[in-house]
Amino acid sequence: MQKLNEYVMTAEAADIVGVSQNTLRGWAAEGKMPMHRNPANGYRLFKRKDLEKFLKKVAMPVRPRKTRKAK
Repeated sequence: MQKLNEYVMTAEAADIVGVSQNTLRGWAAEGKMPMHRNPANGYRLFKRKDLEKFLKKVAMPVRPRKTRKAK
């Protein structure tokens, strides 16, 4: 069984990722961000590891576009 301290609620998760709570809720609804529900009260919970994984993914450098030489 996983420990509750491995999870954060929506407000803290949004702060960690740097987006609004509504954006995070939308991403969870669209399946872009894994979300769990607290069985006792139904609150959204986000795993810290999932948030860290997401931040690493979006922080990856994007390959620069090839520019054409001017004539």
